[in-house]
Amino acid sequence: MKARGLDKAYKNEHDARVRERILLITRVSSDKQHIESVASELHRSRAWAYKWHKRHNDEGIKGLRDRPRGGKPSMVSSETTDKIIQELSNSNTGWDFRQVMDLIQQKAGVRYHEVHIRRLLHKWGFSSKVPQKRFVRTASQKEKNSFKKRYKIH
Repeated sequence: MKARGLDKAYKNEHDARVRERILLITRVSSDKQHIESVASELHRSRAWAYKWHKRHNDEGIKGLRDRPRGGKPSMVSSETTDKIIQELSNSNTGWDFRQVMDLIQQKAGVRYHEVHIRRLLHKWGFSSKVPQKRFVRTASQKEKNSFKKRYKIH
């Protein structure tokens, strides 16, 4: 009965990490394999395997899911964030991350690093409208042709 529940949970699970943990539990519980050998086959540490085995024993299938993690609270209130997102969404033109940085500073009085601005934009569901330039100074076709080796055919 327990094996069927694990099989059903495995098939219905979309998170690959949770599926891997269910696989661990299935192989240890149903297939009667040693926990350390299963961990080795999954290319995981013994500590990882014992941790998830214990969580499953204590909490069941729900224990195999990631718990919410804390983090530093945002320095911008959720209301202000909603206003900024709305303003960005209503714009017909694209936004440069520097402009978003200035907008956040105007609205919230907080100055974030440009890398964090890119993370925020991604989190809010925005993407680049124009791809980044990779090569500013590309060679002309004439320069490219002169660079190629010339072989003489005899």
